[in-house]
Amino acid sequence: MTFGAFNKIAVIGLGYVGLPLAVAFAKHYRVVGYDVDKRRVKQLTAFNDETLEIEYDELKEVMADAAVQEQQSGLVITDKLEDIADCTIFIVTVPTPIDQFKQPNLEPLKMASAQIGTVLKEGDIVIYESTVYPGCTEEDCVPVLEAQSGLQFNTHFFAGYSPERINPGDKTRKVEEIVKITSGSTREVASFVDALYAKVIVAGTYLAPSIKVAEAAKVIENAQRDINIAFVNEIAKICNKLDIPTQEVLKAAGTKWNFQPYKPGLAGGHCIGVDPYYLALKAKEEGYYPGLILAARRLNESMAEHIAAEIVKKMIKKGCLVKGAELLMLGITFKENCTDSRNSKIVEVIGYLAEYGIHITTFDPWANPEKVKEEFGLDIAKELPEAKYDAIVVGVAHQVFLELDYPSLIKENAIIYDVKGLLPFEVDGQL
Repeated sequence: MTFGAFNKIAVIGLGYVGLPLAVAFAKHYRVVGYDVDKRRVKQLTAFNDETLEIEYDELKEVMADAAVQEQQSGLVITDKLEDIADCTIFIVTVPTPIDQFKQPNLEPLKMASAQIGTVLKEGDIVIYESTVYPGCTEEDCVPVLEAQSGLQFNTHFFAGYSPERINPGDKTRKVEEIVKITSGSTREVASFVDALYAKVIVAGTYLAPSIKVAEAAKVIENAQRDINIAFVNEIAKICNKLDIPTQEVLKAAGTKWNFQPYKPGLAGGHCIGVDPYYLALKAKEEGYYPGLILAARRLNESMAEHIAAEIVKKMIKKGCLVKGAELLMLGITFKENCTDSRNSKIVEVIGYLAEYGIHITTFDPWANPEKVKEEFGLDIAKELPEAKYDAIVVGVAHQVFLELDYPSLIKENAIIYDVKGLLPFEVDGQL
């Protein structure tokens, strides 16, 4: 049995990864975007994307194309499983988080696989984009597809893996402009998957020799970044002890041509703060302890408590009474100029500061207050409150924070602590 004639693409999961991908494909093919979140589907059918990855006009245009019957491209958004039943290509872009014990949580991936399995037909191809450990596609996802469909892998249906490389909030590197790794469960399927993506990825594709190679390539990308960030975070801790400005040290070191320009900070989010645990789990299952990867993760996990302690030290040195102090936290998303607050380490900084009896007001014009409340139980302000504070912490480097009138926001003996080195003027403390 060979894979069937190409008909229509289903993109499963319409978040930061799935929606841009669905829109990119919809400019060339007929696409059905499927998500179990009815609120998200309702929002997108009104051409509004709260992640701000896709503009209103662009979304409206590709969805209008789908309404024309003879049109060979366009996007339909749905939360109904039957609407993807006639698709022949299924692309899975659901999250792969970790649990409270830092263990990979494959439930979203398995649930998506189970749903696809109920509509899977002979000749169909299922392509996974979610970041996983090497072997996950064929060892964990394919058995679910087989069990639900009653079909046999690589006889009746096929699989591929093409890891996502979306950078949320980055308007200069859209999905089409980032080289795409592709792979397939047979040589023929791999070539088909590569050609499918090559149609929309103007930056080009790279055909990996196997699904496992493609899975490993993706997961080490973020593990490498995590290790590099851990190094500069350790340098920041040492510089803090020596009372040397870290940013100036890095600026001076950066004059050498081969010095890597990483900055210290909070390595959270749904990639760097998660993916190394996937690789570590698989390594340990094979009897190898990935000491460097896990040491880097531990160091980066320690930064929230370190930053909170440094803020309190600066407040004490400035003569500010810590207990009962009013602190303004600027930003709660996991990175700058982005709406995504998943696995934000700023939340941990807030928690540690609260243990000192500090009253914290969090202002973030990018974040969704409802999502922050639901996920973390915290209230945030979308508008800057009219008040004065004993401390201001620039936790996220949103460009909008450069426009604030800081002198009007601080009390006497107040401190300004800049976690990311955003501000162009001298502050009381930074990493």
